[in-house]
Amino acid sequence: MDAVVDQARVAESAGIDSVWLGQRFDYDSVALAGIVGREVPGLDVGTSAVPIFGRHPLLVGAQAQTTQAATRGRYTLGLGLGAKAFVEPVFGIPHDRPIARLRDFLTALRTLLAEGSVDFHGETLTAVSPMPAGLAGAAPAVPVLVAAMGPQALRVTGELADGTLPFLAGPKALAEHVVPRLLSAAEAAGRPAPRVVALVAGVVTDDVEAAREQAARQTAFYDRVPSYQKVIELSGASRAADLVEIGDEEAIAAAVRRYFDAGATEVVFGQTDLAGPQGRERTWRLLGELAATVERR
Repeated sequence: MDAVVDQARVAESAGIDSVWLGQRFDYDSVALAGIVGREVPGLDVGTSAVPIFGRHPLLVGAQAQTTQAATRGRYTLGLGLGAKAFVEPVFGIPHDRPIARLRDFLTALRTLLAEGSVDFHGETLTAVSPMPAGLAGAAPAVPVLVAAMGPQALRVTGELADGTLPFLAGPKALAEHVVPRLLSAAEAAGRPAPRVVALVAGVVTDDVEAAREQAARQTAFYDRVPSYQKVIELSGASRAADLVEIGDEEAIAAAVRRYFDAGATEVVFGQTDLAGPQGRERTWRLLGELAATVERR
């Protein structure tokens, strides 16, 4: 915990204005976001993303409200459908009807966060709060984003969530696939323009070849996941590693601009350790400089 908080302080000192934490099997990302946001009050914090299978909207809502209150309103909850390989053999539950599950989960969670109680009976889950479930200090209502990339998931996200968190969706996939579908669904539902938080793997380094070899090893898993295979193809790439942004400061700044031009409202870099501590330091410094010049929607 101390090491993560120390890293967050370094990121803040570099000018970075938000830190996003992935869900793992050792730490809980929502709890850790609350700790980081509480300890480093200059940072917004978010999760990217908590899989909905194996979880319930009442419990996730309580977690999210706790972190929102702890950070005094600087938290964003990111959700995802998760990969089948990390659901069925891990939790012993079927990874079936994911879109129906997402719709039910978001409907129940959104009601809970907005009203402080919920009485929902859906196709895939029931969520009934037996007592008041709103938390004092958890204001404003926690924004909810979804790591949606497929057409059906994007439609549900546009209708019910505050935006999306696509990963390994390059500028081409964003501009031609993700953003139009998301905006159309949000508009049809009478929702505000959604956030598009593009999650990008990348690093500033002069040793491009070594970083590319490391990127290929770290991203090989995604080449075997059908949902990622599709968005990688839509991005004009043949494998996930092709979408990792690697180069000097000028090259990475140009990559960031391409994502904004494609419709991203925020750009978040991950895997900045591909070239070791020095590469991460250069990357964070550049991102901090860019953050000072970009107007966020």
